[in-house]
Parts: sequence; structure tokens; C-alpha cells
Amino acid sequence: MGEFNVYGVYVPTLLIQGLVAYILMLIVIRYTDKWMDQGSDAFLGLFNFCLYLVLLLLVHWGFVWSGF
Repeated sequence: MGEFNVYGVYVPTLLIQGLVAYILMLIVIRYTDKWMDQGSDAFLGLFNFCLYLVLLLLVHWGFVWSGF
């Protein structure tokens, strides 16, 4: 994977990908909360965890294909 050098501090690429996925998850959760209030999912924590993993996969895929 690699790392980025930010003013002499090496930042892992996976950390940046995780932060981007978390920000995207906060945006997506605003829209999925309407479904959760209706009771369409019994395990909200598991749903959010799976949503985060899918977003992390998409962000990682974007990093790999963009050449970072």
C-alpha cells in the first residue's frame, strides 16, 4: 500500500482511506436513518458496520485505480 509524507510524518494510506470512508458513512447514514426509524433493520450496529466496510472497500478500490 504505502504511506504519504506530510511534513516529515508518514501517514499510512489505510488511515486516510478509513477517514474518507467514515466521512462518507456519516453522509450516507443521514439518508438511511429514515429507513431505520421505520424498523426495517433489527441490528442497527451490524448494518452500520457492514455499511462502513462496503464504503471502505469502494474507497480503497478508488485509491488503487487512481494510482495513489
